[in-house]
Amino acid sequence: MRIALASLLLLAACGTVTPERAAQQCEERAQAAMGPSGKVTVGANSQTGGFASASITISSDYLAGRDPYEVYRTCVIDLTGQEPYRPPALY
Repeated sequence: MRIALASLLLLAACGTVTPERAAQQCEERAQAAMGPSGKVTVGANSQTGGFASASITISSDYLAGRDPYEVYRTCVIDLTGQEPYRPPALY
């Protein structure tokens, strides 16, 4: 979440963001607002043997109960100054 937010702020500071790029970035934020996500990695190799790691990401938008479609819409407006030109592809 921090990386995505920092990316959004950096792009906003650098000038105009294309509508397509804003849609892509805001879709990621809207997907994070849908619920926690996680990743588990398990493996083995000849040097260290077995290994495992896990991570869980929970966005502040999810914790605040924000509607993912509204998160997308306001994010695009913040980045471009315009309404989204297409709906988000959320899955």
